[in-house]
Amino acid sequence: MSWGDDNTVFDVVVNHEEQYSIWPTYKPVPAGWRVVGKQGPKADCLAYIDEVWTDMRPLSLRRAMDGAEAAS
Repeated sequence: MSWGDDNTVFDVVVNHEEQYSIWPTYKPVPAGWRVVGKQGPKADCLAYIDEVWTDMRPLSLRRAMDGAEAAS
């Protein structure tokens, strides 16, 4: 199995900044990332990320910008 193998199954993972990625199920998820529940072929996982990750800004930046807008 490898990242480019069509038979590799991936998990969709997210970090504390709500940034998404994929990770092969045969490897332990790295520290700081958690599985969100979507699993499957690479293309399916990437399509899922395209659907749910609509704001690419890290969570800390979104919060800072929301605070700046509220202060205006």
